[in-house]
This record gives sequence, C-alpha cells and structure tokens, in this order.
Amino acid sequence: MAIKKMWGGRFEAAGAQWVDEFGASIGFDQLMAYEDLEGSLAHVKMLKHTQILSAEEADQIIAGLETLQQKLAAGELKFSVANEDIHMNMEVLLTEEIGPVAGKLHTARSRNDQVATDLHLYLKYRLETVISELKHLQEVIIAKASANVETIMPGYTHLQHAQPISYGHYLMAYYQMFKRDLERFEFNKLHTDISPLGAAALAGTTFPIDQHFSAKELGFSAVYENSLDAVSDRDFVLEFLSNASILMMHLSRFCEEIISWCSYEFGYLELADQYATGSSIMPQKKNPDMAELIRGKSGRVFGDLMGLLTTMKGLPLAYNKDMQEDKEGVFDAVKTIIPSLKIFSGMLETAKVNKEKMLAATENDFSNATELADYLATKGIPFRQAHAIVGQLVLEGLKTNTSLQAIPLARYQEIDPKIGADVYEDLKAYVAVKRRHSYGGTGFDQVKRQIDLAKQDLAK
Repeated sequence: MAIKKMWGGRFEAAGAQWVDEFGASIGFDQLMAYEDLEGSLAHVKMLKHTQILSAEEADQIIAGLETLQQKLAAGELKFSVANEDIHMNMEVLLTEEIGPVAGKLHTARSRNDQVATDLHLYLKYRLETVISELKHLQEVIIAKASANVETIMPGYTHLQHAQPISYGHYLMAYYQMFKRDLERFEFNKLHTDISPLGAAALAGTTFPIDQHFSAKELGFSAVYENSLDAVSDRDFVLEFLSNASILMMHLSRFCEEIISWCSYEFGYLELADQYATGSSIMPQKKNPDMAELIRGKSGRVFGDLMGLLTTMKGLPLAYNKDMQEDKEGVFDAVKTIIPSLKIFSGMLETAKVNKEKMLAATENDFSNATELADYLATKGIPFRQAHAIVGQLVLEGLKTNTSLQAIPLARYQEIDPKIGADVYEDLKAYVAVKRRHSYGGTGFDQVKRQIDLAKQDLAK
C-alpha cells in the first residue's frame, strides 16, 4: 500500500512500494542519525534565539530532540523506508514524541541544507579519528626505525638489488608518505569545517535567521558565503576520498613489500601470529592475509572516489537527487581506512625483523658496485670510466662467482696502482651505508636526523 508523503501535497498519486525503496536512502544515511539530531538542535536553538519560534515551542522541540538522542544512544529508534531518509524519519519520530509542533522545526530549513550539514558533521568527526590513527602509525614507524638505524638491507630499484641501505631509512621513507597524507587530511578539515545550514533549498530564506549562531552551536568555524554553493558543494567529500585513496595507495605499497619480505625467498620479516592466517590443507603455511586485505581494499576506496567524481561531473546547480549517491562511498571509505590503519599499525609494530637475513642479502649481490666506482673516482679516475671498469669487474665476478670484496688486491692494482687494501673496507655493506651522509641519505647520522625531525613534527 502506498503511503502519502510529508511532501505530497501537490501529488494526486503515490509511488509503489518498490519505487519508494529504490529512492529511499534510510538504509545507509541512518549512519548520520546522531549528526541529524545535532543539526536539528542547533537549528531550533537558532529559531528560538531569533524569535522566529516562541521560547515555549522551541523548548518543546528541544526536549523532544533530546529524548530522541537518548533513544538513539540506547538503540531504541526504528526507521522506515516509507519515510525515505534519516531527515524525514527523525521528523516523524519527533512528531510522535511531541505532536504537531514538531512540524515547526523545519521552518527556514530544507532537506538540502540539512543533509549537507549532516555530511559536514559526519566527516568532520571522522577526520579527527583518521588523523589520530595516522599519527599513531607514524609513532610506530618512528619506534621501529629507531630500533633499526644500523640494520642493513638491500635497497631496490626495478626490484633488483641496487645499493645497501638502512632498514630505518626504508621505514622513514614511508613516514614521509604518511606525513603528506596527514597534511592532506588536515587541509581537508578546512573545507569540511563550514556550515551550510541556513542555505535552505538553494536561495536562502526570507526568515531573519542567524546562520553564524547555528554554526557556532555546531562548532563550525565558518558559514558558506553562497547558498547555491552551500547545498551543491561536495568538494570536501571528494577531497576526503582523494586523500583516502592516496593513503590506501601508500598502505598498499607498504603491504606489497611486507608480503614479499615475509616470503621464504626473502625472509626479512615475520608477522606476529595475530596478523597472519594458516591454510586449510597445508599445515606449514603462515599467510600475510591482513597485509593482502589492506592491499586489496585500496581498490574499493579508489572506486568510492571514482564513483563520486562520475556522479558530480555533470550536475547543474543546485541540488539534484544524484547527490544522494554521495554518502555510501564516504561511509565505505571511513569504514575501510580506519580499521586498515589500526591493523597496519599493529602488524608493523609486532613484526619480527630478521636482521641477519637482511644483511646476508647484501653480501654477494654486487650492490656495493657504486662504492667501488666512487672509490676509483677518489683515485682520480673519471666516474664514467670508473663505472665502466666496475661493470666489467661485475661481469667477471658473475662468470666466476666472485664478489667484489673477494677480488684480489693484485687484480685491483692492475686497474690502478693507487688502489690500496682500504678498498675492502669501503666495500663492506655496513660501511657503505654508514658513509652515505648526504642530506636525506641512508647514512646512520642522517637517519637519526630524520627520526629526530619526525619526533618534533608529532610533538607539535
């Protein structure tokens, strides 16, 4: 049976139930129930403050909204598809609590500025949680890097051994990525912390409202300057989804390497049991499932961003029903990135670092070839010539299974008599890493400097 809508005055017929279900958003926008009640309380307090409603009427509505807040917290509110969305559901529930005076709550307000307000509030609160979890991850990275400044591992380009580096240096590279993520989310707060309440449907209102009063009630730092923009802007959501996508890309890259490092072939890391799973058929297996899940979940967050970009790209001003599609992607991204950050932090913090295996991987891999070329350059050989000489020595070594540090001194002195026994010191992986003290390099002093700066960043 079709139900007459609260907005149905100019309609002669009501839609079928299945049509109502297609158009309804209560199945997901009930996640903004808390924010919807908060926005309504701020609005009615503003109506009382400006004397648009009498104090008696406003107080009745306030009391009813506060009762709904208590029932929401207790899990006692029931929502109906027949009432379409969280806004109409709350108005019906309020009417059941206090009677027809509830209808005065919607004075000088539209669902257009109401939903925009709810979404701003929802994202504003979740941004704080995202930022907090990001900072915790950064703290974990700093602690792990501090414990591994002198842990030597191969550095890679093209997934080929390139030069030996500090594992602490490797970790601090990800710290920098997450620092940029944090800065992006902090900037996102600027565009989220704006109140659209009072823009009404699109053109503002003839009532003498005070938008700055309601904005202050809700803790917003500013009010939209243009009512059309206020109800149609979803840039703050797109920024969030873009930031979330970049964050998930960083987590995915990190997970990709953790998955590799945990493999038998590498053996650099071992995950704690609580962040791994076994096999139903192979008793020996310890699978990095949490890392794989985080890597996989990056795709759904990318999809959330692309979905909203596609929805918004052709919309004329101001509000369009298409914009109902703005929320599920946000809810999904929030539901994805916060636990991903929590899981990843715990996984990294508890991972065992196999320092001996990392160091051993640098012993006979020719990743010290640049050290030898640099050494030859210090003896006056032009670097390009030195590069060619070392390349020939590597080729010889590969054919004879002889590492650079195993080549006899006599062979080196055939190249240049000035080459001394000190060349073998320079070819040690530990020394090669320690000596790379250019700014931002992998040298131990530079890694410690990076860690100190990171600690200062987080302390601000």
